[in-house]
Formats: sequence, C-alpha cells, structure tokens
Amino acid sequence: MTDSQMIREIKEGNVELFSELMRRYQRKILAFVYHMLKSSHMELMAEDLCSETFYKAFRSLHSFREVDASFSTWLYTIARNTVLSELRKQRGAHIPLEESGVTPVAPAEIAPEQAILRNEKVELVREAINNLPEKQRSALILREYDQLDYQEIADILGQSVSSVKSLLFRARSSVKLQLEPYFYENYNEQYEGMKSR
Repeated sequence: MTDSQMIREIKEGNVELFSELMRRYQRKILAFVYHMLKSSHMELMAEDLCSETFYKAFRSLHSFREVDASFSTWLYTIARNTVLSELRKQRGAHIPLEESGVTPVAPAEIAPEQAILRNEKVELVREAINNLPEKQRSALILREYDQLDYQEIADILGQSVSSVKSLLFRARSSVKLQLEPYFYENYNEQYEGMKSR
C-alpha cells in the first residue's frame, strides 16, 4: 500500500493505519532529529521530538495535500520545525555535554589500531558537520544520510533547488576545511615514519 493510499484511508476513518505509516518513517525521522540536535548537545531529546513530530503529523493529516508535497517531505518539514522550535526554547539554557552512548563499531577483523583511527575519523566528521550553520547541516544530513533529492530538500528547507546546491557546496567545503588539518597532520606523520626507515 502506498503512502497516498494509506493517507486516504486514514482520512476516511481507518486511523489504525497511521501506526504503519509511522513505522515506515520512524527511523529516518529519528536520525534526522538526532543529527539536528547534536550540535546543541540535546540528542537525548531526539525520541521525544520524533514522537512530537508524528503527533503533530497525525493531528494535521486532514490538511495534508499531496499536490503541495510528498508525505515524506511534509513529515521532514514538521520534524525540522519541531526541532527548531525546541532549540529556540532552549536557547540560553545551559545543557551539560553528555555522551550519547552511540559509538561506531568496527568489524572484528580490523586491527584495534585501525578501529580506533576509524572511530576517530567518524567522530571528526560528525563534529565538523555539527559545527555547520543550521541550514547547511540540515541540507547535508538530508542529502548524505537520508539520500533525498535536491527538490525534496528544497521543499523541506523552504529554499530553491539552486540554494540547496549552494548550501551543500558550502557545507562540504566547510567540512573539508575543518578536516584538512587532521588529515594533513596524519599524512606528515606517516611520511616522517617512512623516511626514518
């Protein structure tokens, strides 16, 4: 059953189908919300805001019109607005930096040193993304993690497709610039190690 068919049935009174619709999008919306909150160290609120997103979607499903946007685009827009609203509320509040408990796991056959380096690289990339301005970060997450096309991202962010491309270009350039010192330093260490042999 397509999203459209399910939405039509939900609007006609078969509200139990909304839980199936939720199941389809829950992981993606949760990941998106989590990434948006990470730069403010508010990841622990991700599940609550994801639930709030689905609650808002359910409450206003009657006003959803497929001619305006796809359901997923509409849902991402609600998620983004919910997070931005919470961030505005929390602005100025001091929230302690807490570990999220999520650590990348390397395959067992990788040597411990390589696993540590890989995890360190993953953390550096995440940190670089978290340092981006909100719109650049959202565009990059939607494109790279959620694999959305430019038009969908434009609809979610309320931008033109060319603005989205520009945001992505600036985001990628900024991430590359932030990571350059680390990779340059690593390259020099390896080069010096080779020379001393």
